[in-house]
Amino acid sequence: MKKLMVLFKAESRWQLVVIFVVFAVTGSVAVVVAGPVLSFLLINTESLSPWVFWPLRVLIIFPIYQLLLIIIGTLAGQFSYFWEFEKKFLRRFGIRLS
Repeated sequence: MKKLMVLFKAESRWQLVVIFVVFAVTGSVAVVVAGPVLSFLLINTESLSPWVFWPLRVLIIFPIYQLLLIIIGTLAGQFSYFWEFEKKFLRRFGIRLS
């Protein structure tokens, strides 16, 4: 447990549990939200090859997930943790936020 707390930079076991729950809920909600977004954009397996559809789906889910992570993290009272997580994650892609 201590290794996980160090890895996730959690201050307590309770915060670690909240972090895990936020990641789990965010992933599930992102997949659910992606369906209607893809339908709205007319992106489906009937009109596109799976070789095109799946990479597009991942590219569309990615920003949805990032936004939902901040929203759900904030609702869980962990805005500062997930904001720092997002900034670190986006820096790896060359995107700098203040």
